[in-house]
Amino acid sequence: METAPDALAWESSGSDSESSPALRAVKDITFGSIAGMVSKVFEHPFDLTKVRLQSQVLDSTARFNGPLDCLYRTWRDEGVRGLYRGLPAPIVGAMAENASLFLSYSELQNVIRWVYAQPLSQDLSLPQLALAGAGAGAITSFLLTPIELVKCKMQVQMLVPEPIPISTSTLGSAAAATASIPTNPRLLPGPISVFMSVLRSTGFSGLWLGQTGTLIRETGGGAAWFTCKEFVGMHLIKRRSKTSHAALTRKDILPWESALSGACAGGVFNFSMFPADSVKSMMQTEEELRPRGKGAPPPTFLGTAKAMYKAQGIRGLYAGCGITVARSIPSSAIIFLIYDGLSRKFA
Repeated sequence: METAPDALAWESSGSDSESSPALRAVKDITFGSIAGMVSKVFEHPFDLTKVRLQSQVLDSTARFNGPLDCLYRTWRDEGVRGLYRGLPAPIVGAMAENASLFLSYSELQNVIRWVYAQPLSQDLSLPQLALAGAGAGAITSFLLTPIELVKCKMQVQMLVPEPIPISTSTLGSAAAATASIPTNPRLLPGPISVFMSVLRSTGFSGLWLGQTGTLIRETGGGAAWFTCKEFVGMHLIKRRSKTSHAALTRKDILPWESALSGACAGGVFNFSMFPADSVKSMMQTEEELRPRGKGAPPPTFLGTAKAMYKAQGIRGLYAGCGITVARSIPSSAIIFLIYDGLSRKFA
């Protein structure tokens, strides 16, 4: 395995050996939570668009013609509130996700050092950082699935037609049974109501519907996200170190370097793991948009993936990918800009 260049004393994120383990953990949780919360407020309308595009892959007629059409019609029909439908769940999810990711990533690096009998001050190689990132993503996936289940269900609420009873005295019985009128303002259940509904109908285990997709996405994505960020950031600092003829460390990363390396990481993460996310979103919205009926077995990851591929091929598995990658670039830049900035300020 190739180690980081000796010319740069590169310190991996969270590996400050001068801090106590408890203090490092508090910093990782706090800084990660703040970064996740801020980025989620920025990206939520685009995430909602992604989920709605993913959820229509198996429909015979698409509701939306693309991401811009989805954004425009959501804003036109539901207003700004509609663009932020389901926001509380992903806010909690983003805080939990980033806190868990950064904490796990930091601690797993120390575990790797212990396994390989490396001192805490020694830099890890990129493959070792990828392993730590994958482990952090796998751990985080178990926290994310229930939160994303609630989020996805709320993001498609307005796509579910609301039948309105019509008197059989004015319509035939067959027409009355199928008649429905497009909705205007509706009272929709909030995140707690959606959570309790899932719990009542499917039990505790039902909260982890789509866990396979989340696990694949977060494990592979965690490895790609952290490794890409470390790689790009390392070379930006190394280049500046050569120019200034000064020995620079990880803590010397500039805000624009944090943002640029984070932006690259966000694009790589989302593009590489997008099909797994598409299948997960389809599974988590099936009950609302394509109900199977009472007593039917829940959808499976492999079965849903096959159905999506059969319906639209690779294109179906990448529905909404463009807008997701586009929003993930600034969003990931924001996360690392805030996390690295707070780490520098409160080191």
